[in-house]
Amino acid sequence: MSTAPISVRPGEVLADLLPASSVARARVRDAVLVVGGAALTGIAAQLVVPVPGSPVAVTGQTFAALLVGTSLGAGRGFLALALYALVGMAGMPWFANGTSGAGGATFGYVLGMLLAATVVGALARRGGDRSVLRTAGTMVIGSAIIYAVGVPYLAASTPLSLTGAVAAGLTPFLIGDALKAVLAMGALPTAWRLAKG
Repeated sequence: MSTAPISVRPGEVLADLLPASSVARARVRDAVLVVGGAALTGIAAQLVVPVPGSPVAVTGQTFAALLVGTSLGAGRGFLALALYALVGMAGMPWFANGTSGAGGATFGYVLGMLLAATVVGALARRGGDRSVLRTAGTMVIGSAIIYAVGVPYLAASTPLSLTGAVAAGLTPFLIGDALKAVLAMGALPTAWRLAKG
C-alpha cells in the first residue's frame, strides 16, 4: 500500500481525491458516491431523539447532509440529496422516524438540506472545509439554509405561527447543531491533513 501524499489541486473536494483512471470510471465513482451519500443521509435520519412539544426531532440527518455536501461538492451533493428526497417521496421509509412521502410538517427541512448540501459543496470547492474556522463558517451557513427553508415550511404546514415554528423547529436544535459543527470542524480539516500526507 502506498503512503505517498496525494497531490491536491485548488478547487477539489475530498471526493475528488478518489482515483478514477478514465472518464467511465469517474462516472461510476461519482454514481457510487451519490448513492452512498443518499444512503448515509437515510441511515443518519434514523438516529432520532424526540423533542417534547415539537413535531421536529433531533436527527443525524442534517449532519449527514452537510457532510455529504462538503465531501462530494455541489453537484454530487445536490444529486445525493435529490436522490434521498425523491426516493423518500416515492415511499422509501428513510426520512426521520422511518417516514416517507412529501408534504409532512418536516419535509421543508429535507428541501433545505438539498439546498444546503449544494451551497456547502460550493464553499468546500473554495476551501471552506480545509481549516477549523472555515469549516465552522461553512456548517453555520449550511444549518442556516436548512432552517430558512424548514421553519417557514413548518409554519405553513401546521397551525403554528412563524414565531411558534421558530420556538418548536429552530431554538431547541441550536445546541445540537453546535455539537455537529464541532464534529465537522475536527473531521474535515483532519481528513485534508491526512490526504496531503
